[in-house]
Amino acid sequence: MNLDNLPTSTLRLEQVSLYTKLKTQQGYPILQDISFEAFQGSRIAIVGPSGAGKTFLLRLINRLSEPSSGKIYLENQEYRQIPVLKLRASIALVAQESKLLGMTVKDALAYPLLLRRLSKQEIQQRLTYWIEKLQIHEDWLGRTEVQLSSGQKQLVAIARALVIQPRILLLDEPTSALDPGKAEFIMQVLTQVAETEQTTILMVNHQMEQAQMFCTRLLHLQQGRLLANQAAFEVDWANLQQTIKQAENQITEEWS
Repeated sequence: MNLDNLPTSTLRLEQVSLYTKLKTQQGYPILQDISFEAFQGSRIAIVGPSGAGKTFLLRLINRLSEPSSGKIYLENQEYRQIPVLKLRASIALVAQESKLLGMTVKDALAYPLLLRRLSKQEIQQRLTYWIEKLQIHEDWLGRTEVQLSSGQKQLVAIARALVIQPRILLLDEPTSALDPGKAEFIMQVLTQVAETEQTTILMVNHQMEQAQMFCTRLLHLQQGRLLANQAAFEVDWANLQQTIKQAENQITEEWS
């Protein structure tokens, strides 16, 4: 089944723009006229040079930022009509540097489930499943944030998002702190989640080879604009990588 041909979208953006309150009366454009749909079970890679607006796009979808114009729909409901806490029960964001807020690993994994008032039995079942699924070591569970490496914290943050069984999972460079073997393993798990749970995954990624192997669809951002919205099999990956590299070099030159 081609998931990107399903008739009803899980997520839809219509002419969404985001401006800062700096530099001009209207503001400085971060994202401009972004429109796309994400269907249930799609795996979408978001790529582009630094400063393209990739992280801000994830923040908009999770309502950590609000659009300056345009509309965002979650399963055909305008998402500003959905209470924020209810929205975030369906849309989970894993930031590049996630925090455990002073909790132990076990408490951090259980916390979002406690907020949902799940039973102790259900909480324990979900924790056991994801701890085993993601191969989180038993001796990590009593550790706090300062006792974990960057890679360990990243893995725990992914597990914390998955335990709530979100309809949409937003990932910002989810394997940047992991070694290659562990990164490949996590990408395999995320692919399984999309396929078996029909979770829609949007992932910002600078590693083009990883994005190519993972995604069913690609969004290419540059200077806040959506340059391409393509099925993965339509993408010229070598040309895309060269285009992004040239844009990165141009940015470096402008800064220097």
